[in-house]
Amino acid sequence: MAAARRAPVGDPRAGFRCLAAELGPAVPQGLIRAARKSGQLNLAGRNLTEVPQHVWRINLDTPNEAHQNLSFGAADRWWEQTDLTKLILASNKLQCLSEDVKLLPALTVLDVHDNQLTSLPLALGQLENLQKLDVSHNKLESVPEELMQLTRLKSLLLHHNELGRLPDGFGQLVSLEELDLSNNRLTDIPTSFALLTSLVRLNLSCNQLRTLPADISTMTGLRQLDCTKNYLETIPPQLATMASLEQLYLRKNKLRALPEFPSCVLLKELHAGENQIEIINAENLKHLNSLSVLELRDNKIKSVPDEITLLQKLERLDLSNNDISRLPYTLGNLPQLKFLALEGNPLRTIRRDLLQKGTQELLKYLRSRIQDDVTNPNEEPPVTAMTLPSEARINMHAITSLKLLDYSEKQAAVIPDEMFQAARSNTVTTVNFSKNQLKEIPARIAELKDSVCDVNLSFNKVSSISLELCLLRKLTHLDIRNNFLTSLPEEMEALTSLQIINLSFNRFKVFPSVLYRILALETVLLSNNQVGSIDPLQLKRMDRLGTLDLQNNDLLQVPPELGNCESLRTLLLEGNPFRTPRAAILAKGTAAVLEYLRSRIPA
Repeated sequence: MAAARRAPVGDPRAGFRCLAAELGPAVPQGLIRAARKSGQLNLAGRNLTEVPQHVWRINLDTPNEAHQNLSFGAADRWWEQTDLTKLILASNKLQCLSEDVKLLPALTVLDVHDNQLTSLPLALGQLENLQKLDVSHNKLESVPEELMQLTRLKSLLLHHNELGRLPDGFGQLVSLEELDLSNNRLTDIPTSFALLTSLVRLNLSCNQLRTLPADISTMTGLRQLDCTKNYLETIPPQLATMASLEQLYLRKNKLRALPEFPSCVLLKELHAGENQIEIINAENLKHLNSLSVLELRDNKIKSVPDEITLLQKLERLDLSNNDISRLPYTLGNLPQLKFLALEGNPLRTIRRDLLQKGTQELLKYLRSRIQDDVTNPNEEPPVTAMTLPSEARINMHAITSLKLLDYSEKQAAVIPDEMFQAARSNTVTTVNFSKNQLKEIPARIAELKDSVCDVNLSFNKVSSISLELCLLRKLTHLDIRNNFLTSLPEEMEALTSLQIINLSFNRFKVFPSVLYRILALETVLLSNNQVGSIDPLQLKRMDRLGTLDLQNNDLLQVPPELGNCESLRTLLLEGNPFRTPRAAILAKGTAAVLEYLRSRIPA
């Protein structure tokens, strides 16, 4: 909002003298001038121990340039300045905020995360236009009641503080849509939470909650509820009536059973791993028509009901590390299932080697056994059915049934020719030559160019990529970590289908330039090398790149323009010698790192 300002009554130079005395190197005049035009001021990462007084008075005091003998153009009319609406003070060393924050009544965004605040000023309650307040990653032990007056507040981020309790009047924040209270010391939730009917996302993870209030069910707009890592033993049955809920996180609690979900027809993700759940009932599942992710790993589940096949939209099912001995074979008919994890269960009907072949082969096997379920559902096949001796040189069953050419963990210096001979009359999609002593990639791998999609050459002594590998036009996944590579050939540009490449634990000193031109890449793992720089402009062209792992390299700086790589969902940079972003920023995750980097791009 633009508003004309007049000099204060009295000495018109008083404000100027105040400003001149206060302005220091920590807040350049250029930033202040720009903020008067834009209404936004970013002072993040400036090592501020306190906020200079002229920042609070930015819309009150007459600016420096008003007293200089200048002619003003249309762009420099300070008297037409814009009220400050966005103030970012993140990643400084602030221990307190002045009550003078009330001098900025137009603020809609105040971000002071990653400081050393132990309390908040009572005057915050006077910022009636405030819509987003981020005070996460501080040392707050309490929240002032005055904060409850911010009836326009939509986003309140209080995570990673030392809060032991919340004000009883929390329910007055009637406009609140996002509330993050994770990583505090909360033991209970105020009953007034029931009044937060606009809330869409609520994060209560990593606290000390033993119960959830039943009134939580009145949050009729809630889509995401995260209660991970608390001490919950039960879930109030009322929670099952929350019709808008889409994501529910209950991991790392003390639950012995799942609630029934008669009304949660929109629930897409249910995460309940690392609890003490022993039984899944049909009633737990039959209403979850929209569920795409079901994560129940590390529990004590003994069986899976046939009704799991009602979850027709299920894409990911994690049942790892339970006590399951038998699965319904009809699981193989779930049409959308892309990921099925069963490791760590005492399964009698599925051989261990089959579990390692991947989800699609596992589902194919389950489908092939459905008729057995019908004819004799209680009979279990012998454990050794269709297995080959482990010392067999060629596993023909793997080649013919699983389309897998496997010669791994042999400590061999070469791959025997009979391996490729055996594969000639079959379609092989996966090659595993890992954990050998190979110094070069077998030339005969080119014979598989029309079918192979996945190649694993990890844990060998390969020092260069052969041109034969570059002929595998259908290759989507290449694992060549733990070798002696220092570069990649430009001919790899021909691998236009390559989506995942793992180059960790090699000897790269620069980011391989050919990777910038493989635009199908979604994951690049390059940790534990000696990479010294990256080109953010070329990385931005890789618009499918979602994961980039550069941990434990020699990066002396992270280019701010990397923040413009908007496709990145996971960026790992720990273990490099650069000074910024600081560890505290890295710990907040990829989105925070990218936002920080964008804030450092020169105007």
